[in-house]
Amino acid sequence: MTATRSTTTPTPVTPFPGHSRLRSFGPVGLVLAGGISVQFGGALAVTLMPRAGALGVVTLRLLAAAIVLLLVCRPRLHGHSRADWGTVLVFGATMAAMNGLFYEAVDRIPLGTAVTLEVLGPLALSVLASRRAINALWAGLALAGVFLLGGGGFSALDPIGVAFALGAGAMWAAYIIFSARTGRRFPQADGLALAMAVAALLFLPIGIAESGTRLLNPTTIALGSAVALLSSVLPYTLELLALRRLPASTFAVLMSLEPAIAATAGFLILGQSLSVTEAAAIALVIAASIGAVRTQVGRDTMPPLPAEGQ
Repeated sequence: MTATRSTTTPTPVTPFPGHSRLRSFGPVGLVLAGGISVQFGGALAVTLMPRAGALGVVTLRLLAAAIVLLLVCRPRLHGHSRADWGTVLVFGATMAAMNGLFYEAVDRIPLGTAVTLEVLGPLALSVLASRRAINALWAGLALAGVFLLGGGGFSALDPIGVAFALGAGAMWAAYIIFSARTGRRFPQADGLALAMAVAALLFLPIGIAESGTRLLNPTTIALGSAVALLSSVLPYTLELLALRRLPASTFAVLMSLEPAIAATAGFLILGQSLSVTEAAAIALVIAASIGAVRTQVGRDTMPPLPAEGQ
């Protein structure tokens, strides 16, 4: 996950019994640890793709995350309206599409580049929601970053990978909207757990079609479960703890740094180095994201909205 998570969602019960020890790290440390966990989980997912394929990795991640969240949250299945279930179904479908598109992207282009392009989705949503003239500056910075990232025309990048990353960004924006709606309709983390289960069920036939019996390999299952813990369960817990003590605007700014964290993870785990131009491009997109978030928070009391991303 990049960008921001919603404080409109009721605070879920913390999934891990040792959460009191995590509090000692401080809210900023918790957010940064969550971001590192997400992006290094994404890097681990890339190393798993030769074993299970991009869609197979998504399937393993969603299944493992769904199982953990269902066991921890034990959501109530009765007493919900048809509209409640409709919201969860759309949220789950959006989550499945977002993850599938993102993992197809990182199978083709560097992790830092994919996250930078993906963050344009929530950035565009933040700019449109604010409707202030200064957002022309943030949009311009973001476009300049994208132009640099593509070398003036994406000639050095796989165009299919770029399209997948941009599609993931669009789904990220939809995820933001339906995450907030789900949070208002379901208590604690029940809505998230149910939506994750929907996403896993929707993706299961796709993963089986691509990977078949490779998904049953014990090593592959173990690595897929590790990706789920690093990319979903652990960061979600850390960010919830941080949001209890951290202003929403500060949290959003910290989350805007995730393209840089992704680039670092890509370098350390995958050997994906950045040129000076690519580093400058990522810096421009980060600056645009931080500026847009601060403009939105400064305009009204609306908290930063969520982002899952990976």
